[in-house]
Amino acid sequence: MVIPFLSLYLVKAKGFTLPEVGWIMSCYGVGSLAGTYVGGWLTDRMGFHKVIVLSLFLGGLGFIGIQFLDTFHAVCAGIFIAIFLVDSYRPAIFVACDAYSKPENVTRSIALIRLAINLGFSIGPVLGGLIIARINYSALFWIDGVTCVIAAFLLYIVLKPKKVNKDRDEEEALKEGLPPFKNFAYMIFFLIMVANGIMFIQYFSVMPLYYKDVHFLSEDLIGALLFINGAVIVLLEMPLVGWLERIQISRTIATFWGVVFLALSFIVLNMSGWTGVLIIGMLLMTLGEMIGSPFANALALSMSPKGRKGSYMGVFSMSFSLSHIIGHNSGMNLVNSFGYDTTWNIMFYVLLGVALLTLFLYRFLKKSPNFTTY
Repeated sequence: MVIPFLSLYLVKAKGFTLPEVGWIMSCYGVGSLAGTYVGGWLTDRMGFHKVIVLSLFLGGLGFIGIQFLDTFHAVCAGIFIAIFLVDSYRPAIFVACDAYSKPENVTRSIALIRLAINLGFSIGPVLGGLIIARINYSALFWIDGVTCVIAAFLLYIVLKPKKVNKDRDEEEALKEGLPPFKNFAYMIFFLIMVANGIMFIQYFSVMPLYYKDVHFLSEDLIGALLFINGAVIVLLEMPLVGWLERIQISRTIATFWGVVFLALSFIVLNMSGWTGVLIIGMLLMTLGEMIGSPFANALALSMSPKGRKGSYMGVFSMSFSLSHIIGHNSGMNLVNSFGYDTTWNIMFYVLLGVALLTLFLYRFLKKSPNFTTY
């Protein structure tokens, strides 16, 4: 509930400028990047179960604590620490999916986790908007933090840990497979994911300010608009992915269409001053997310050699963290310097470039003997 309203909270309740909010949100990204790396390191040593429980518990306390910080540097540090704790669960989730699933079901298990996240995210912004409108921002931090702590206790009590066993073949493959940063095709894919992520996260930092400043929407209406994203994903993503798999769309081409629809979601905002265009933009972004995200995740898995899936998926998760480091700051400063309309135009053209790079990756992977999985 906190994240969708964080930029609004920092501007409206704390009085920070847009560039300051950009730097604070960059601290969010640095915390996410560091948390993802350390979370993966801890998962190998402590096990995924302990990492996820500790992440939920300590992250919940972190969310509660943010509201008591007032100065720019204190908020930067607080956001870094809270998100470091919260996002340390990411690599552990991939390992948990591997531990609790049959090998042939891992991708669908990850899709199911995505469905759960989006179900929560479809409800969270609506409740968050209502809490802000009816009570205040402080209640938002308390409720979000306490629910994280409750979730940690439930997970600790209900879900039993399960060991992950590595066979000898995987250990041999670990020696033979290229590390992710030496894999040219994977680094191109990583660059695509970072650039796409930079644009995507504007919907959760700059876009709420656009809704408020240009279209004069209240916090509860902003929450309702964000609800559309989560609700449509919960209702339609699994059937849509199933249909796309039946027509045997390439995972790389599906990623391409995800980028294209995200680009269209920005440019459509400049085509009309009608408030209804915000819904059209949200639906286009959601369509791009539904097509692009599951297949990009599956593409990352299929490009990962046996024995190195953990490190490859860790790098894949880091792409989103890097997007936070760059995206919030660049978006806020673009708006501050050029205004919203020019910012949307810039993002549209950058995404067209990303789409062309995705087509290049598709042609490159076409030469691979494993092309059918790409």
